[in-house]
Amino acid sequence: MPSKLDDLVFRVEAILFAAGKPLSVKEISDALGADDYRPVQQAVRTLEKTYSNRQSALEVRRVGDRYALQLQEAYVPIVHSVTPVEMAPRTVKALTLIAYHQPLLQSVLVRMIGDVAYEEVQHLRGVGLVRTEPKGSTLELTTTRRFAEYFGLGSTRPEEIRRFLEQKLGVAPGPAPSAESGEPPAAVPPGAQVEPDEPSGPEPTADAPPIDGDPSAEA
Repeated sequence: MPSKLDDLVFRVEAILFAAGKPLSVKEISDALGADDYRPVQQAVRTLEKTYSNRQSALEVRRVGDRYALQLQEAYVPIVHSVTPVEMAPRTVKALTLIAYHQPLLQSVLVRMIGDVAYEEVQHLRGVGLVRTEPKGSTLELTTTRRFAEYFGLGSTRPEEIRRFLEQKLGVAPGPAPSAESGEPPAAVPPGAQVEPDEPSGPEPTADAPPIDGDPSAEA
C-alpha cells in the first residue's frame, strides 16, 4: 500500500460515497470523465486495499463486476434507528423475491430483475432487511430478524415467511431459476405490495416506520 494516495484514489472514493450503490469501473470512469478506464481500475483496487488495512467501519466490497463503499456487516444493526425504510415498487419486488426464495444468490436475483438487483440489495442491506454473505463470486441473500419484526411475523423461518407472502400476495411466485439454468425468471405480480400485518406471534421489539411507495406502480 503506498504511503501517499494518488488524488485519483480520493476522487474514486468520493464517487463511490456519493453514489450510495455499487458502480462498475466503467461507470466510475464515466463519472470522472476519464477516457482510459485502466488508471481508474487501479485506483479502485488501491482504495479496496487501503480500506482493508485501515481501522474503519467502512469497506470497499466487490459486488459482481461492481464496487460499493459500504458499512461492514458488523456495524449495520447499530444504524437501524437512524436509517429510514423507504421502498419503491421495484424494491418491494426485490425484497419479495429474496424473502420467498431465500437463501437466494444475488447472481440469480440479477437474472430475475436485471442489474437493478445490485442497487436494491445494497439498499435493503443498508436498512437492515436483508443479510448478505459471500458465496463464491456472488452473495447469498436472506432476510433478517428486522424483516420479521417489521412485517409483524412471529417467526424468522423461511417456510413461515413464504406462507405469509403467499397469503398477502394471493399468488405464490414461481420457482427461482438456478444460477446455471436457462429457465425464465420467477414471476411476482406487477406492483405487488407487501404491507405490515398484525403480529402473528409476540409483539415486535421495534416500531416499524412507514413504507413510501405506490403499490400500483410497475416495478
